Amino acid sequence: MANFNFNKVILGGRLTADPELKTTPSGVSVTSFTVAVNRRFVSREGGETQADFINVTAWRTTAEFVTRYFRKASSICIVGSIQTRTWTDQQGQKRFATEVVADEAYFVDAKSESPMAVQQAAGMYGSPAGQANQAPMQGGYMPDNYGYGNPVQSPAYTSAPKFEEITDDEELPF
Repeated sequence: MANFNFNKVILGGRLTADPELKTTPSGVSVTSFTVAVNRRFVSREGGETQADFINVTAWRTTAEFVTRYFRKASSICIVGSIQTRTWTDQQGQKRFATEVVADEAYFVDAKSESPMAVQQAAGMYGSPAGQANQAPMQGGYMPDNYGYGNPVQSPAYTSAPKFEEITDDEELPF
């Protein structure tokens, strides 16, 4: 019989809080956050959708990406694996924690629907006169720079390169 081991998780939900970037003593970036994931069924009692709150840990560049571009209530898609940790607490009780270790994180919201974009747009309406036309913050999830710190630069177009015309097929290099 073949040995079949498979540990792959794909979650889609919303962050319950702003993720915070931490660094281990050896300098590795890490963040832990919770994703609220709605279940597919509705309870009979109240007719409300039930949600599960999944603990997620991201390391290195994935941690840096999540903490830079996602905020509380952001929709996020996580791809990773389940990990279970076991330890003994100070009272001698054996404790368990099950979490998803994120290998990848993806945007789900359209830019105009992301909490950061909504917050920035709302700030424009509440600004005193004359401040609404100020330049937006650099970085973040802004339409003009697609989530990166430097604005998108248009390519510099030059005249077409000049090629010499080959009239004899025997001169072709192939």
